[in-house]
Amino acid sequence: MSSQKFRVVVGSNNPVKINAIKSALALYYPNDEIECQGINAPSLVREQPMTTQETRDGAVNRLNYCQQHAQADFYAAIEGGVDNFEDGPATFAYIAISDGKQLSVGRSANLPLPQSVYQSLVEGAELGPLMDKLFSTHNIKQKGGAIGLLTNGLATREGNYRQAAVLALAKFFHASLFEQ
Repeated sequence: MSSQKFRVVVGSNNPVKINAIKSALALYYPNDEIECQGINAPSLVREQPMTTQETRDGAVNRLNYCQQHAQADFYAAIEGGVDNFEDGPATFAYIAISDGKQLSVGRSANLPLPQSVYQSLVEGAELGPLMDKLFSTHNIKQKGGAIGLLTNGLATREGNYRQAAVLALAKFFHASLFEQ
């Protein structure tokens, strides 16, 4: 079996996001080389997206920027956000992936947030620095994230992103089922 080399551009320089995309693709392409590069792609939304739609828009905007500014086999972008749902506030992420021909957008699982944390976000705080302050950590958003802190390390930001990316990539491996 011959191996291929895939070039992937991720709309962030955050190593958590780059590693999540690379490891998700490695599950689908275990015998291939995956070169994953991050670029600083603007989300064109608030630093801390506060709605589901704003979070989705941020991921798609980052993806579009990647496609306009780089050549790759796959493009991917992740945007983390928060919203106040029927069962309370939560954080989650949107994943946008493209092979240059088709787009797949997926979403991660929700992590419930304490009401006090959500209120601080409404008042203008950003989740990563807020969690650093609450848990006496440094730059947690490039490590385990709020997910790691609130689950006592049982789940991580990268793992949550990887799962969402694996699910979004399904569309590329069964493309004929998704054609209209």
